[in-house]
Amino acid sequence: MTKYRRLNREKSIRRSILAGLTKDVILNESIVTTEARAKEVRKFVEKMITYGKKGTLVSRRKALAFVNNDNQVVSKVFDELAKRYETRNGGYTRIIKLKERVGDDALTVKLELV
Repeated sequence: MTKYRRLNREKSIRRSILAGLTKDVILNESIVTTEARAKEVRKFVEKMITYGKKGTLVSRRKALAFVNNDNQVVSKVFDELAKRYETRNGGYTRIIKLKERVGDDALTVKLELV
């Protein structure tokens, strides 16, 4: 039994998709995607904000490593989001169910920061 969703992708592609969606959630503060992807991306967004709240050099390097050295994303996490959520103990995101996608009936959801 795995602890994560495979999303019908091989490891490198899956990691790239999750890193890209994580960047989009942090920069735009919401995305519309399928339910399975949103539930998986939520874990990484929460972890990134927790890194930002720690504020150490090690945390910054871990965050940079995950988002492929995107300084804009990491600086937003450490400068803005860490201050916004400093009194909150987890639960930084919410998932709102929307409707089924026309092509394949996949349930779409909106993943946003609280």
